[in-house]
Amino acid sequence: MTGLAPESDAALQPVRMALRAAAEKQAAELQDEARRNANALVEAARAEAAAILSAAAQEGESAARSEAALSLARARREAHELVLAQRNSLRMELHRRVREAAAGLKSDPRYAKLMARLTEQCRELLGRDAVVSESPEGGVVAEAGSRRLDLSLHVLAGITVESAPGARALWTR
Repeated sequence: MTGLAPESDAALQPVRMALRAAAEKQAAELQDEARRNANALVEAARAEAAAILSAAAQEGESAARSEAALSLARARREAHELVLAQRNSLRMELHRRVREAAAGLKSDPRYAKLMARLTEQCRELLGRDAVVSESPEGGVVAEAGSRRLDLSLHVLAGITVESAPGARALWTR
């Protein structure tokens, strides 16, 4: 291949320059468009990251509130159970002490009078033909046909505790 004649080379110079200018212009436009696209992608990624971060923070706050509510409910339930257990313990202790005090009545000199009054009470409630016997725990038990009345000291002690004014309020609040 032979080169072009010098006059042809000079004649093509403006075409080359125009092609080169067009190529440079197109390259600059492509570079600007690529830069705008890259900037738009970066901004979109930042916005999406901010949205994800905000959603995660809200989700974390919501989860923390839920966990806090559950923990508070659990603590309240445990405290309530502890109070109930303590009240029941006090109730049982009161019953025990009153039963012990009632059992101590067997050695009291007035016990014979008490037995006579309990026996009379049984006969008033069940009739004169009621069979009244002494309970091993102290007090009496009476039977008349299919009816039975237990006025033993431990039963009377339990009734006394349960019916004492204000005593139930100690373990039912």
